[in-house]
Amino acid sequence: MIKKSLIVLLAVLICGNVFSQGPTIFNPGDYKDAIYDKENAINRRYIPYTHLREGDVTWEKRVWRDVDMREKINHPMYFPIENITGRMSLFQVLAKYILNGTLLAFDSEEFINPFELSQIRDKIKKCDSIEQSNVDAEGNEILVKIFECDSTSIYRAIRTYKLKEDWFFDKQKSVLEVRILGIGVFTYDEEKEAPREQFWVYFPACRPLFAKHEVFNPKNDSERRTFEDIFWKRQFNSTITKETNVYDRTIMQYAKGIDALLESDRIKGDIFRWEHDLWHF
Repeated sequence: MIKKSLIVLLAVLICGNVFSQGPTIFNPGDYKDAIYDKENAINRRYIPYTHLREGDVTWEKRVWRDVDMREKINHPMYFPIENITGRMSLFQVLAKYILNGTLLAFDSEEFINPFELSQIRDKIKKCDSIEQSNVDAEGNEILVKIFECDSTSIYRAIRTYKLKEDWFFDKQKSVLEVRILGIGVFTYDEEKEAPREQFWVYFPACRPLFAKHEVFNPKNDSERRTFEDIFWKRQFNSTITKETNVYDRTIMQYAKGIDALLESDRIKGDIFRWEHDLWHF
């Protein structure tokens, strides 16, 4: 009897202790959507450009190229097209820092006139007014205009990013290098069936921000590179649409179809052969 009484008393004490602990307190740090803390991208720093003197540049060529988001190799920059946790598209990264004032958006590739915050907000967030029927206190029907804003529809409309870049030969290091000057964001107008320029951003100002945002890797989730890595290592496909010329015209102004693609390959080949001809084997 004594043993049974002790067992019952012990059980009562345990149950009372359990139920007296109160509700479980939620601590966000205890519930992570990962098996380890991801610190690589958060603490990443971009690699600064080496100092370049005008006297060291013996050859230079400026080209413009289109990065088409319909190509499979460029999909990591295009997706996701909805707001999800843990990953952002290239446009979402740009929009985030433009709207919070960290990054400037310009109206042209010369980077002279930046957009006002209200102007760029109207470009990124599409707001439409709809009329809703209501009834007043006297029973009369009235129409009220309601404004609804959509900030995700433009994600799907992104069709092309235009890169403005300079290829040059540095005689101090004896290497041919390329540096991107700007990124132009272009959407596709379904009604006019033509691309529409939205804004330009200065690429050197984007590099510290790109280095902190990962890009999806279809082969390994633990080895995700950043947008800075994608541009630094040239892990995208593009088509040259213009080179510096006396007429200041694009390829599409004097070549169409397959001829335009061949002209793009000719410009790319000229840059490669210029470097190759410097050396004797």
